[in-house]
Amino acid sequence: MKPEIWHTALIALGANLGEPQRALAWAIGELTAFGTLGAISQFHLTAPVGGPPGQPDYLNAALSLSTLLPPEALLDALLEIERRYGRVRRERWGARVLDLDLIAYDALVQDTPRLTLPHPRAWERYFVLLPLSEVAPDYAHPQTRETVAQALARVVGK
Repeated sequence: MKPEIWHTALIALGANLGEPQRALAWAIGELTAFGTLGAISQFHLTAPVGGPPGQPDYLNAALSLSTLLPPEALLDALLEIERRYGRVRRERWGARVLDLDLIAYDALVQDTPRLTLPHPRAWERYFVLLPLSEVAPDYAHPQTRETVAQALARVVGK
């Protein structure tokens, strides 16, 4: 019998349409079906980055999840949670009722058409790094070795 191997995933959550606080709380509850929740950040209100002008501010959070799912299956689970909450993908970086991003999965480095790990822009985005710094400040990018806390300090210092 193959032993169960638990993995740690770092997930970013965001929403800026409808009731963002309710959406994030609901998504956190849904994620319990796919593993055990670890640390969960506070909710942070941040300005939208990129995308169409005039979007409302986002509510962002991050959490860690211990899971048995492989990364692609976890991605599918995140997309299904978004879909069940009513997310419709219309435009890149557009406003949304719920956004769930797989930021990192253990120290896995992967670049496929479906999934790039760690998330390719996470170490440049304040709205990801701020809540992630509450969850995993010492998590180091497996290629650059820059920690979440170091990346946040760098981004804030720009």
